Amino acid sequence: MAKHPGNGGEAGPLLTSKSYARCPSRPDDELRNFRSCLRWLCLDQSGSAGRTAASWAVFLLLSVAVPTLSHFVLAFGPHRRPYDLVVQLSLTSASALAFLTLSTVTRRYGLRRFLFLDKLPGESDRVRLGYTAQLSRSFRILACFVAPCFAAEVAYKLWWYLSGAGRIPFIANPLLSDCVAFSLELASWIYRTASFFFSCVLFRLICHLQILRLEDFAVVFQGDSEVETLLREHLRLRRQLKVISHRFRVFILVGLIMVTASQFAATLVTLRPNSDDNLFNTGELALCSIVLVTGLFICLRSAAKITHKAQALTSRAAKWHVCATIDSFAIDLEKTSAITSNPSFVLPANEAEADTDEGEASDIEELKCTKIVHDDVNTTTFQKRQALVTYLENNRAGITIFGFTVDRAWLHTIFMLETTLFLWLLGKTIGIS
Repeated sequence: MAKHPGNGGEAGPLLTSKSYARCPSRPDDELRNFRSCLRWLCLDQSGSAGRTAASWAVFLLLSVAVPTLSHFVLAFGPHRRPYDLVVQLSLTSASALAFLTLSTVTRRYGLRRFLFLDKLPGESDRVRLGYTAQLSRSFRILACFVAPCFAAEVAYKLWWYLSGAGRIPFIANPLLSDCVAFSLELASWIYRTASFFFSCVLFRLICHLQILRLEDFAVVFQGDSEVETLLREHLRLRRQLKVISHRFRVFILVGLIMVTASQFAATLVTLRPNSDDNLFNTGELALCSIVLVTGLFICLRSAAKITHKAQALTSRAAKWHVCATIDSFAIDLEKTSAITSNPSFVLPANEAEADTDEGEASDIEELKCTKIVHDDVNTTTFQKRQALVTYLENNRAGITIFGFTVDRAWLHTIFMLETTLFLWLLGKTIGIS
C-alpha cells in the first residue's frame, strides 16, 4: 500500500485513488516492478543524457558486439553451431525492435502516460481495480515466459560447452575461456529475449485496459442511457484506440515481417540436402523460434481481442435499440387499452347508428386497438437511437495497422498466406508437389 504525499496514514492503491496525480513518477507505486525491469534492461531513456548513453552502450554490447563475436569465433569451427547465423540475426532484430520502441516511448511519454495511467481518474472503480490487478499479473506473465526459456537456454549451453565440442581460443586457460564465453552468451540471450517479451507484455497490458473500459461501457446498454452520453464515450474510446494503434503499428508490422523471415530462413537452412539436423545443432534454433512466435502471438491475440470487443458494441447497441423501441410501443398499447376498456368511453351517437354495416364495424374495432399518431418525444428518441446504431455500424473501432483492422479475419488471412508460402517452400526444397 502506498502513501499519498502529505498524508501520514495509509492509503489505498494509487491506481484506485481518483485524486492521485498520475503524471509524475513514484518509486513506490504499482509500477515499481516495471521500472526495475526497465532499469535492469537499460531501456529507460527518460532521464539524463548519461542514462541514454548507458542504454545505447548496453544495447550495442549485448545485442550487437557479443553475438557478432560469438558467431565469428564459435560458428566456423568443426562441429560448431551450423545455424548460429539465423539465431543471432533473429534475436538481434527482435531486440533492436523492442529497444527502439521502448526507448522512444519512455523518453517521449514516460511510463505512466504510456500505460494510460493518467486517464484512470475518470474511470469507474471496476476498471481501476481490474487494471491494478492486471499490472501485477502482467509482470508474472513476463516471468512465466522468460524463466522457462532462460532455463532451457542455460541447459542447452551447459550441454554444449560440457560436450567437448571445442575450446575458446582467446584466453590461455580453457576452463576460464569457456566460463567467460558462457556468461557473455547467456547475458546477451537474456537481454535480447527479455526486452522483446517485455515490449509484447506491455502492449498486452495496454490492450487489457481498453478491454476493461469496453466491458464497462457495454454495461450501459442494459438500462436507460442518453444517446449523447453514449456517443461522447464511444468517441473517447475510439480516440484512445487510435493512439494505441499509432504507437504500436510499426512494432507489430515489423515484428510480423521479422518473425516470418526468421521462420522461412530457419526452414531453408534445415531443409538443405547436406544439413545436419539433430538436437545438438538445432536446439537453439528451435528455442529462438519459440520465443519469436510466442511474442508475436501475444501481440496479435491482444489486438484481435480488443478489436472484437469494440466491434461487439454494435450488436449490443442494436439490441438496446430494439428493446427500447418495443418497450415504448408496449407503453403506448397500455395507454390505448386503458382508454378502450373505460366503461364511460362510448362512441358518438351518429357513429353508433352507422354500425349496421359489418365492414365498417370491423374497421371501427381495428381503430380502437391501434394508435396511429405517436408522441413526438418517442419519435425523436427513436431517431436518436437509430442514428447511434447507424454510427456504430459505420465507425467500427479497433486496433489498426496503417488502416487495416487487426481482427480474426485478418489473422486468418495471415495464417493462410504463411501456410501457402511454407508449402511452396517445402515443394521447392524437398519436392512436395
